[in-house]
Amino acid sequence: MSDGSALAGPDGALRCPWALSTEDYVSYHDEEWGRPVHGDDALFERLSLEAFQSGLSWITILRRRPGFRAAFAGFRIEKVAAFTDDDRERLLADAGIIRNRAKIDATLANARVLAGWAQGELDELIWSHAPDPAGRPAPRTLADVPAVTPESTALSKALKKRGLKFVGPTTAYALMQACGLVDDHLAACVSRTGPHAR
Repeated sequence: MSDGSALAGPDGALRCPWALSTEDYVSYHDEEWGRPVHGDDALFERLSLEAFQSGLSWITILRRRPGFRAAFAGFRIEKVAAFTDDDRERLLADAGIIRNRAKIDATLANARVLAGWAQGELDELIWSHAPDPAGRPAPRTLADVPAVTPESTALSKALKKRGLKFVGPTTAYALMQACGLVDDHLAACVSRTGPHAR
């Protein structure tokens, strides 16, 4: 049984233990998770997918991500903001995504809110909550990785104040981890120490 420390993967390199449960996770961990994401549409996609993930495992969302992208017009804010009631009904019937009415409605409502923002405003707001990396020691085990931080709580409040939904502190922290605002790869993980380290 793992104590939450980095584990050797199929190639012998040490990785965060969660990354080794499926092949899909290995590539997501190595190539995406924790790497900086910028751009309003890209961050809208991550914010939306983290909201859909609430209460589910991330692998469920990751495996459906192509379906989500097809259903939500590549998460282009302007396009999703223009979705009609017919689009909503289409989404509720789409087996390629998670057909959760509240989460679908929140995604459409968020797009309509964000469509009124200036270009780059979502990117700027989210990244303004990135903590100083010097103040965060590298986690040694999964037990050292928080689920919520003061920064994620502040980001959640800022997003909610601007009218966004399904952006609680835990969802906000998952976004911060996935989009590289924080580096929660374990100290011994190849993504932190190896050739692909940032």
